[in-house]
Amino acid sequence: MSMSTIPTPRQAHAYEPPIWTRNVLENIPPNGRLHLANLPTPLYKLESFTTKKNGILQSLKDEYGISLFVKRDDMTGGVELGGNKLRKLEFLMADALAKGYNAVVTIGGIQSNHCRATASVARMMGLEPHLILRTNSNNKSGKSTSSSSSSNTSKSKSNDDIGLTGNLLMDRMVGSHIYTCTPGEYGRIGSDALVERLCSHLRQQTTSNDDNNNEDNNECCKPYGIPVGGSNGIGSWGYVNAVEEVMGQWTAMRDSLGSFLSLDHVVFACGSGGTAAGIGLGMALARPHKPHVHAMGVCDTPSYFEHHVSQIITDMGLVLPSYLSTQEFISQHMDFHQGKGLGYATSTPEELEFCTQFAMETGIVLDPVYSGKALYQFINHVLPNHEDPESFKNTNVLFWHTGGSLGLYDKADDLLSTLQTNSPVQRLNVYDTNNNDDDDADDKGSISI
Repeated sequence: MSMSTIPTPRQAHAYEPPIWTRNVLENIPPNGRLHLANLPTPLYKLESFTTKKNGILQSLKDEYGISLFVKRDDMTGGVELGGNKLRKLEFLMADALAKGYNAVVTIGGIQSNHCRATASVARMMGLEPHLILRTNSNNKSGKSTSSSSSSNTSKSKSNDDIGLTGNLLMDRMVGSHIYTCTPGEYGRIGSDALVERLCSHLRQQTTSNDDNNNEDNNECCKPYGIPVGGSNGIGSWGYVNAVEEVMGQWTAMRDSLGSFLSLDHVVFACGSGGTAAGIGLGMALARPHKPHVHAMGVCDTPSYFEHHVSQIITDMGLVLPSYLSTQEFISQHMDFHQGKGLGYATSTPEELEFCTQFAMETGIVLDPVYSGKALYQFINHVLPNHEDPESFKNTNVLFWHTGGSLGLYDKADDLLSTLQTNSPVQRLNVYDTNNNDDDDADDKGSISI
């Protein structure tokens, strides 16, 4: 069922987990799920029509014999909802509504796709969104110390000076209550603790207003805390469910071809661990021929993600033999790779060039923080340096696009020179005149028609 066929997005439905989870996963979400995403999202084989010999897809085929497929989870919803977070929010928001909460608190980076989607879904549910956003610098204002701003007005020093670029514009269009913290504060205190502190503050603030007989705040604020990325034992069921969706699509594609089609590798960006937990666990349990899963960490370390994802899966109620730990089970089916490059949300010129080249070859826009960085790092670092390169030869690789294209707006200045080359702009001289007084006229940049 998709969002287009439901009477109200607030209506929760009983969740029937995939049959292959029975007696293996015990902690089934008790409050069901909402139907918010447009599902199933497309899955298809990528074809390149570029004439360049060094094209991304052609190089994969020439060097490794790899056929690249894509799962378009960037298409789960519209501009305010789209991306992988919506699958998790279907379960998390159903839980919040069932328990009578009237507000949500969550946390992420300044351009967080998760926070943007959470805020929009909260408004759809009638809940008040509160977002903690981690700035890109340790300045209280969030501005870089290397900024070349010519004036230091009081406006630029205000708490409100976080901008309206990309996801931030969507956050503010739906009236989110935004609280900022620095990377240092985020690291020292921790994301979960910050969410809990704000939830506690909002509850106490309501009590204080009640004590003061403040009639403007007579409704008790009951905030529902959601971890970074929506990644916990409830939200990650969204990607267990997504694996069943992929299984059906892959079988249908194989049947249409009339021949065996193996799914050998699955690649995706890993930022908070919930998507990795759902996909890794689902692929390990669901398919007789188990593909190897590659989680490309765009922050933190592979060892951190291996431990964190194992903890999420434990919270989902995975039942294993006594001799096998969750972390050992996961390591048999999933590799965690270092994929952050220069750091979270920091792009190299090569990564941005890769995103533009991929868009020109396929018509698919990758974001620079998650999917674009993950695929670049997989192709340019994992494949050539893997301890078993033969395991990729003549295989089918599914790249799971998790969305986040609004993050490109934050990289517009860095993309400018590349886009001017790839997408030149010329003035049409429709009157075939050489009017040098026209400021828009430029002999080198205009054509006569």
